[in-house]
Parts: sequence; C-alpha cells; structure tokens
Amino acid sequence: MTHPHLPTTESAVTAIREIAREYDLEMTVTDDIGADQTSRRTSAGAFAVLDPDGSLPHEAFVELGGAPAVTVQIFPEDDARIRVDGVDFEDIPRDSVPAFVRSVHGGLAYVKGRFFPPGWWLVVPLPGDETYKELVLDDTLTPWLSRRVR
Repeated sequence: MTHPHLPTTESAVTAIREIAREYDLEMTVTDDIGADQTSRRTSAGAFAVLDPDGSLPHEAFVELGGAPAVTVQIFPEDDARIRVDGVDFEDIPRDSVPAFVRSVHGGLAYVKGRFFPPGWWLVVPLPGDETYKELVLDDTLTPWLSRRVR
C-alpha cells in the first residue's frame, strides 16, 4: 500500500498534528530552516543559508506527549528518525511517518522476544506489507514496552 505523498517537511508536520489531535496528545514542534541550521548540511559553505541549488532546507523536530514517548525528526532529504520509548528507527521515509505514528498510538506496535539471539524487538506494522523492527538496546523494558510484549 502506498502512503499519501508528503512533498515537504511542513506537510509531514501537519499530518502528525492531525494524528496528535485525534489521539488527544500534546505536541511541540521545533523548526530549523536554512542550510546553516539543519543537522545534515555538511556540504553547505560556512554561513550559507541556501543549498547550492538555491533551495531553503527545512528540518523539524516533533515531540508528542503521552505514552509512549515519541519524537520525530524530519529531515529535508525525505526521511525521518523516529524514537519510540528510547528505541530509534532511522531512515523512515517521510511519506510513512504519519502511518508509523498512527500505528504506535493506535496500539498496533508490539514487542517480540527472542531466545537466540537473545533480545527484544519493537515491531511497528504499517498498512499494507510494510513493517519496521528495531532492537531494544536497554536491558530492561519500559512499562509501555512491557505492556506490548507478545
């Protein structure tokens, strides 16, 4: 299943804002605009605000209140880093971010344990056949992660 196309960082933030309203979550957004402000712009010259192509990059950091603790860092390169209760998901496509957040807050995300290799995995299924899974690096699970064990 394809997700609605989100052409800009602001469109992704707007989609997350709608989900926060739906689940009654507090939301704070920090915007970094300009090549001198965004975190991945090593190719921009010193004090350069625009990219070499003349565009103005926009990066946003979104914090959602409630349980679990979720932060979303949306990069200008059409991807995002999502942190769910201390577990980092890197390189999530920007178009998948709203479905990911909805899956976490909608109760679809779960924790799966393994005996070999030992460890816990946070699994976030999205509509269609798209699933993201990351190793839980902490030795102990948070209360929210513990409630999601299958």
